[in-house]
Amino acid sequence: MGTLTFCLNVTLDGCVDHREGIADDESHAFFTGLMDGAGAMLWGRVTYEMMESYWPAVARGEEEAPPAMWEWAVKLDAKPKHVVSSTRTDFPWSNSHHLSGDLREGVQRLKDETPAGVLLGSGSLANELDRLDLIDEYRFLVQPMIAGHGPTLFQGGLPATRRLELISATPLRSGAVDMHYRRAR
Repeated sequence: MGTLTFCLNVTLDGCVDHREGIADDESHAFFTGLMDGAGAMLWGRVTYEMMESYWPAVARGEEEAPPAMWEWAVKLDAKPKHVVSSTRTDFPWSNSHHLSGDLREGVQRLKDETPAGVLLGSGSLANELDRLDLIDEYRFLVQPMIAGHGPTLFQGGLPATRRLELISATPLRSGAVDMHYRRAR
């Protein structure tokens, strides 16, 4: 069975707005490395639509981008992408699949069928999957800034405090820190 890893940029005050953070070559290489090690991506519809609106064009060379962003886009284009949505069923971006039906069963099946692991990159979906005890690890690229606005991490709340064990903390040149945790057993 593969590991489900929630991976996201987050500011020091918990903001997960995709526009907040340092999007330099090093951070793109960091996320590309994480994606290289995973078997699939898992998103909610809103995240899928945001990603779909830009990255396929970068991968096709229709949008100009630095080499690190282009590499991310090409690898993301090729990576299996699974999308949870109750309002949309058509996902035309290459290698995109609709994850429908019971959320717990669907995500557990995806984990079981993906031994290299699954990267979860949607904040609101993470809230639901954490409630279902399906997230195994957390990778937060903590940005050296205070945004002063939302959305925030686990904004919808959780039924109980999650105890985590630190696996590693690795600073990047920008001042961002890769914080890698797993659920405490």
